[in-house]
Amino acid sequence: MEHPIATDPLLPPDATWRQALHNEVHARPSALIRLPALVVFVAVLNDGVDREQELAHLRLLPGQGGLQPEDLQSNFLRLRLDGRTLKWERHTEFTRYSLVQPLPEAADLGSADVDLLSHLDLPPHWLADIPGRTVAAVELAMVTAPLPEQTPDAQATLMGPAQRWIGARTVVASQLGGGHSWAVTDFRLRPNGFERMLVIAPPGTSETRAGRISQRLLEIETYRLMALRGLPVAKALSPVLAGAESQLAAITAELEHKAASEQALLDQLIALAARVERATAEHTYRFSATRAYDAIVTQRIGELRERPIPGTQTIGEFMLRRLSPAMATVAAAERRLVSLSERITRTSALLRTRVDIATETQNQELLAKLTRGQALQLQLQTTVEGLSIAAISYYVISLLLYVGKGAKAMGLPINPEMAAAALVPLVLWATWRTTRKIHEKLGGSLHSPQAGATPPAPPPG
Repeated sequence: MEHPIATDPLLPPDATWRQALHNEVHARPSALIRLPALVVFVAVLNDGVDREQELAHLRLLPGQGGLQPEDLQSNFLRLRLDGRTLKWERHTEFTRYSLVQPLPEAADLGSADVDLLSHLDLPPHWLADIPGRTVAAVELAMVTAPLPEQTPDAQATLMGPAQRWIGARTVVASQLGGGHSWAVTDFRLRPNGFERMLVIAPPGTSETRAGRISQRLLEIETYRLMALRGLPVAKALSPVLAGAESQLAAITAELEHKAASEQALLDQLIALAARVERATAEHTYRFSATRAYDAIVTQRIGELRERPIPGTQTIGEFMLRRLSPAMATVAAAERRLVSLSERITRTSALLRTRVDIATETQNQELLAKLTRGQALQLQLQTTVEGLSIAAISYYVISLLLYVGKGAKAMGLPINPEMAAAALVPLVLWATWRTTRKIHEKLGGSLHSPQAGATPPAPPPG
């Protein structure tokens, strides 16, 4: 039943991102795979590879010369070829190519060591010319066969042919979905660069279920390898972190025992902090991506709903034993890097405290020197002031003596020397009093209310 088109708007205008985010859940639908089928999967790093290069490579497929750049804008494209399909998916760090075609008769469950790539209907060297560097390559055969009963003997009758098809004596195998199908692999690279997986499903398995199984298995392998990209980084960073930790311990010891100057310690600490911050900037993204990829692997393994097959490890057990130690190593390196940065920050704070204390001590010593200098200057000023009073009084007495001698010459009955001697105390007091008045006047101008200070009280007397 077709829905009528509304002539009048029923809602406010859409947000600019509404349709894009709403359709995101439908962006990468699972393939519909009709069993038996062969899935050839290749994932490549797309660092330095743009969409134009990938578009040019997809145009080399038969009948795809008319592909346009807008066909690749949604990061997902399914091409229907003659009797087969090819799915292109572009992710942040890698691009995936999945070719689905009928399984050759020579590659059924009873066969062994079959060259699957010789049955691909692709242009020559098309796989080898995919732009990018290979991350994962899987030959996934999906066959139909009746599944045995849940007994060790019955399951062994099916595990033997599965091991021969894989070509390995030791395999990893699981019953998927609680027992509706089997998955068998050995997680080993063949000389052609591919690894092999085998899915055994009962007749009548729907195309949708087969597509979901293939997608989960291929995503587990892709994200496992992408998560492991953090392991070489963590191993290469380990000696750098060890050296930085040793240097920080030495700096802290010198800081504790005051064996070096603040400037020397500061120079060492700045150089160490710069080196650690550069390592943080270079590797933080890889560590974060490793955590994200590992979480996806764990989620996809949970979605398999595995049941064990006697005598083999499940995919989840294999990942737990092989992938978990690597992820623990990466997580430990990330924690060491974060911890080292925090310790450098704390050491810098201690060094700043030491510098502040030293600066405060220097300021106190400088103030003490200034205080002593002012005291000496005041003593010197007092001494000079006393001498000045004596000198001024001497000149005043001399003038009065001359006045007395002049008055005696004029016939006045006066003894100039006795008069001068009698006036000495008065002259000294007058000189001292005048000096104090001048001091009071100068002090009042310096500490006036306009300057924000209270004028000094007048001296007694």
